[in-house]
Amino acid sequence: MIRSAKTIIGLILTGIMLFPVYWMINVSFTKDTDMRADPPHLFPWNGTLEGYRAVIDQQMPYLGTSLLVGLGTVVLTLLISAPAGFALAKLRPRGGGALSFVLLIAQMIPGIIMAMGFYAIYLRLGVLNTIPGLILADSTIAVPFGVLIFTAFMSGIPDELINAALIDGASKWRTFLSVILPVSRNAIVTVSLFAFLWAWSDFVFATTLDGGGDHQPITLGIYHYIGNNNQQWNAIMATAVVASIPATLLLILAQRYVAAGVTAGAVKD
Repeated sequence: MIRSAKTIIGLILTGIMLFPVYWMINVSFTKDTDMRADPPHLFPWNGTLEGYRAVIDQQMPYLGTSLLVGLGTVVLTLLISAPAGFALAKLRPRGGGALSFVLLIAQMIPGIIMAMGFYAIYLRLGVLNTIPGLILADSTIAVPFGVLIFTAFMSGIPDELINAALIDGASKWRTFLSVILPVSRNAIVTVSLFAFLWAWSDFVFATTLDGGGDHQPITLGIYHYIGNNNQQWNAIMATAVVASIPATLLLILAQRYVAAGVTAGAVKD
């Protein structure tokens, strides 16, 4: 009886949390003339595909830019955070504890403050409204997280593996590439997923550093639909539905790796 009650409560809470997603899909198929119906239509009986046509006609360049920025952020984040995590976990440099604390502090800095700093720097360097500039900015959010995840995960790798590689003549860099990275799959997937999602959903850096560029991400593409006298809600929601598909698929495919990656180092034998 108690188990059934818990199941029912769980289903109700799940339904409440998923209702905004359902409403987003519902509105994406709703005609403009039915938007203000009272009571609102719980199902688009006289649905339309105008919103999705708008996505195909207008939003594909924005989606392509977001894909480039997301993948670029993943690559840059891994190139920096994986070696840094290995160094903190296994090489134990002086000041490693202080550096880890600084990384924690860096994650607490509001994005808008960092965006203002980047704006002043990019303005002088002439890299405003560029994809590489946006990749670099997004990576500053993902790299501290990535270093902490890699450090925690690699701390659990037995030192015997590293010592065996060193005895066989491998350098520390070769040991990192040939021994550490192959067994750090869960951490790599975890960091890659979060880096991509942060870059994919970023709005603060995009609107501050790339608001006037020719190649803008999908968050700005959605924002362009909203105006004082022009609010294309079915197009907005259709774009949101399409933009959420890559993130949803990645979460589904990587969930078991993420579960192992984020809990790495939490329990010691």
